[in-house]
Amino acid sequence: MMLDCAVIGGGPAGLNASLVLGRSRRATVLFDNEQPRNAVTQEAHGFMTRDGINPGELRRLAREELGKYPDVHIKKQKVTRVWKHDGIFSMETEEGDLYTAKKVIVATGLKERLPEIPHIHQFYGTSLFSCPFCDGWELRDRPLAVIAENSGALHMTKVVYNWSRDLVVCTNGKQTLSGEEKRLLEEKGVTVYEQPIAALTGDQGDLKQISFNDGTTISRDGGFVITELEQAASIGEGLGCEFNNQGAIKTDGIGRTSVDGVFACGDASIIAPSQLIIAAAEGSKAAIGVNAALVEENF
Repeated sequence: MMLDCAVIGGGPAGLNASLVLGRSRRATVLFDNEQPRNAVTQEAHGFMTRDGINPGELRRLAREELGKYPDVHIKKQKVTRVWKHDGIFSMETEEGDLYTAKKVIVATGLKERLPEIPHIHQFYGTSLFSCPFCDGWELRDRPLAVIAENSGALHMTKVVYNWSRDLVVCTNGKQTLSGEEKRLLEEKGVTVYEQPIAALTGDQGDLKQISFNDGTTISRDGGFVITELEQAASIGEGLGCEFNNQGAIKTDGIGRTSVDGVFACGDASIIAPSQLIIAAAEGSKAAIGVNAALVEENF
């Protein structure tokens, strides 16, 4: 069967793209390998009518809604390869199944790499987070730390300062802040710790203390960490899509990439700000772009 569109990635972008395509009567397969970036997250925020929902529950509800549309099928499979021949896209899954489609939407998202700090994974998603707009409200007015090993340290600290003035910056042995930047932070009452972090300690995911290699310890209730982001899949690269200097797939206003017939949406094409509601909206735009292209090809 020739599909109108293959949507690769079952996060909010891919789910919303599939919803719009289903409502447009387009034969669609949504591929979801069920490895979401926010798997450790307990609550999602900033999504109207769904503020505080568990991300897994949000995906379940979205898949349930897709069940109303007979043209949309969900495959819990990982797409390993996509190629184009004579204007048609072929794709192969990890199980060896083959599919063909007129258009492809890449919604594979990003994956994070945390700083190499002992025990950081025990607290990430519970009391340490990467997005202040997602989790700042829950940590408001508490003693927090910004853990940042790169040049984004100052910007992240300025943003987090909006939610808590009891703030420190930990660069884990990296010289990421200039003397002027450190003076600026000190004027705001923000202490900078540049020594390497020995360990994070706490209880059942709740951060209590940060210990440094020189023996210094500080009490903190939580905080924000700058993670390194990279594409979660190589589909876009394999198809020859252009990327911007942030590592995102380049798209136009309706999700078209540099490769004819390939669309991209969600974190794979935005990088930042990383928000569920933005990703879902981008999925809608990409699906509208796909439908527009198919309409023109039909006349």
